Amino acid sequence: MLKTGTIYGINGPVVYLKGNTGFRMSEMVYVGKERLVGEVIGLTSDTTTIQVFEETTGLKPGEEVTATGSALSVILAPGILNNIFDGIERPLSEIAKSGGAYISRGINVDSLDTGKLWDTHMVIEPGQTVYGGTIIAEVPETSAIVHKVMVSPDLEGTILSVVPDGSYTINDTLAVLQTPSGDEVNLTMTQKWPIRVPRPVNKRFPASKPLLTGQRILDTLFPIAKGGTAAIPGGFGTGKTMTQHQIAKWSDADIIIYIGCGERGNEMTQVLEDFTKLVDPKTGNALMARTTLIANTSNMPVAAREASIYTGVTLAEYYRDMGYHVAIMADSTSRWAEALRELSGRLEEMPAEEGFPAYLASRLSAFYERAGMMQNLNGTEGSVSIIGAVSPQGGDFSEPVTQNTKRFVRCFWGLDKSLAYSRHFPAIHWLTSYSEYINDLAPWYAENVDKNFIDYRNRLIAILNQESSLMEIVKLIGSDVLPDDQKLTLEIARVIRLGFLQQNAFHPEDTCVPMSKQMKMMDIILYLNKKAKSLVSLGMPISVLKSEPIFEHIISIKYDVGNDELEKFDDYKKEIDDFYDRVLEKNA
Repeated sequence: MLKTGTIYGINGPVVYLKGNTGFRMSEMVYVGKERLVGEVIGLTSDTTTIQVFEETTGLKPGEEVTATGSALSVILAPGILNNIFDGIERPLSEIAKSGGAYISRGINVDSLDTGKLWDTHMVIEPGQTVYGGTIIAEVPETSAIVHKVMVSPDLEGTILSVVPDGSYTINDTLAVLQTPSGDEVNLTMTQKWPIRVPRPVNKRFPASKPLLTGQRILDTLFPIAKGGTAAIPGGFGTGKTMTQHQIAKWSDADIIIYIGCGERGNEMTQVLEDFTKLVDPKTGNALMARTTLIANTSNMPVAAREASIYTGVTLAEYYRDMGYHVAIMADSTSRWAEALRELSGRLEEMPAEEGFPAYLASRLSAFYERAGMMQNLNGTEGSVSIIGAVSPQGGDFSEPVTQNTKRFVRCFWGLDKSLAYSRHFPAIHWLTSYSEYINDLAPWYAENVDKNFIDYRNRLIAILNQESSLMEIVKLIGSDVLPDDQKLTLEIARVIRLGFLQQNAFHPEDTCVPMSKQMKMMDIILYLNKKAKSLVSLGMPISVLKSEPIFEHIISIKYDVGNDELEKFDDYKKEIDDFYDRVLEKNA
């Protein structure tokens, strides 16, 4: 018998019931005549508090609330990829068919298509013992991804019967399992999992492999590991969303989960339109073949915005359990925190800094802690990498969401509005950004790229730091007073900024750069620095060196040398040697 209660009070998305309803904490409920979806968030002996994931306009005291008996969960089965959901896994395309462009309240549609037939290849046999996570069937979900149907983590036993290979819906029985207690369970393609509970794993691995993005400032200076966490904070117009788009398109993750959390409707529309048109550069298929979008715009109910990032990370963990590397783009966690703040205010909780709830830090940590490189229950290895955009008001990085996020991420890509306004993209500032994965990834770089990679990277950062110190002097008294060796440092730093850190997303060779070319570019810049330094030490004035075109030639390497034309770098070394000899001869 399903438990029910009666509405006593309504405060925005928060609904109160009087009396002991018998509901459970975090239980999903249906509210009112229109059966709006809600979740129990507070219980006392005489009051039940519910947050509603839909607009509560028109709801009245006295209407009935019905418990479902289960926690707020997502349906996990083939059909998740190449789909667009709202914050509680309702498919927007299906809603549009039945309700038009606007989501009508109380609409009830299946999360996934229950009528579609999927080509299914069974990989188990009768008599086989299976455990949570055991793969029982393989389904080509899209042209890019094979969906591996698994036993739910809370089941184990012996397989009694298996259907032959063929076409089945997600709710058809594929096998019958006998549990140790003797019960028989029908196994289908579908699992149901509560969004606030992390899916179990065997063990967590330390960071050891980078998530390669093709963006030089990320891969070389501030890398993120597979299974790592990163934050992209920046004010309005600094390029948070575009940076995430570049990572989504070019990174070597198998699957992308994009969570548009509280963003403006027109921006979210642009994302949806752009993603559906993008071609996956790896396979030539549509990028959506390995992407899921969760759209929760700023005009949608705040409670659903709060739930959306948990929905996204649960979908990611499901694909991780199959052995895939998943990257989550959360855009933006600031809007999610604002939803927490609004709900906390409605609940009349004691506010902390800037009105955010006192549990903001613990909620952020619970989200980012679900990232990691894992050994799954079935023995495969998979990862969930979380890259969260942060939108501090006025670009102020000292506000609570940015500061608390910094505590829980190991990669910080600070966007700078002065760089963005001077058209330097990605506008990630090399002095405010950092990556704590460098030491963990050093063995990988030494083995797979070059043994000098980390040394070269550190030397580039040292030159950029020297430039920053010298610019303080230049701003006060001008560059003319600097000795020639310091003027050379400024010139080499300019080559690094324009020729290495600045990257053109619209240029076919520069939009994504392999590690081998990134290494060669560093090598050439440092070789130029070495040769120019020796000329300065011999007394050559910097004005003579700058009159040569070599510095501009090195800057334009990113366009002039194709990603598969690395042999051309030998010509540049020869050009630097010729420059060295020419300057010596002229000034002999």
